Parts: sequence; C-alpha cells; structure tokens
Amino acid sequence: MNQDAKKTALRMIPYGTFILTSESPKGTVSAATVNWVTQASFTPPLVVVGVKKDSGTFAIISESRAFALNVLGKGHKDLAFNFFKSHERHGDSIGGQPFEHGPQGMPLLTQLPAWLECKVVDIVEHGDHAVVIGEVTEAGVRAQPEGRADEATLWLRDLGEKLFYGG
Repeated sequence: MNQDAKKTALRMIPYGTFILTSESPKGTVSAATVNWVTQASFTPPLVVVGVKKDSGTFAIISESRAFALNVLGKGHKDLAFNFFKSHERHGDSIGGQPFEHGPQGMPLLTQLPAWLECKVVDIVEHGDHAVVIGEVTEAGVRAQPEGRADEATLWLRDLGEKLFYGG
C-alpha cells in the first residue's frame, strides 16, 4: 500500500470535535477530546465513537457501560486542546470546566451547546482504538444553533492546518 496516499485519503474524511465524558461507579470522571464519531442508526438512535484502547476514558466507559458526547461549538477551540490531555476531577469540574450530571448520570460539560447521553450496547476491540456503539438515551441543546446544526460544530480542521487525526 502507498502509505502517503493512504494517509492523505484518510485525512480527507471530515470530523467534528467532541468531548467524550464518562463516570465510573466509584466516581472517577474522565473527559477526552474525540473526533471519530458518527451516527449509525435512527431507530434506535445509535452513535459510534472511536476510543483509544489504552486510555483512562476507555477503561471507565468499559466499566460504566455509559458515556456522554459533549458537542464543541465553534468558539470552544481552547476546550478541544484542553482535553487532549488527562485531568483529575475536582468536585464538579474536570480540567477546569464545570459539569453537571445528566438524566442518566453521565458528566455533561455545562459550557457546551449540546450533549448526548448513551448506554453502551457493544464494544468492538480491533486495532489501537475500540469502536464503542452507544444507544442515545437522552439529549440536550443548551444553545440553539443559527442555520444548519452541523455548521455550529467545531470541526477538526478548525484547530489548525497542521492538526490531523487519522492516516
């Protein structure tokens, strides 16, 4: 396989940017910037998230069998970079960002425009990332977007021309 062609072709897939959160039964909270996310079904509503298998977030999601996707808006570039690294929970904040518990108990970052709470229905471990399939059990919108909803989402390309994930 031509490695340069593979890298370029995979980087041509557009990605939104999200903060994936979860909480273990013991109260450990994780939050990580992710962008391998897609909707996979209307009925039931399913989303698929790629999660690095050696991450603390994957360990907590595997244990709790639940997660939340917090949608980053166009003005939240700093939060995307903030959650590229791990943070400890401090009360009801993580990485300096306040959160509240959603209806299903998952941490929801209060400054972000929308969220989805999901229960894990399957995990496929193959390669360096696991594919986590979640059924959407709750959703919320804190700020109605003007125009197309997907135009309000922070895209990976918005983080700079030298930042890629994939390839």
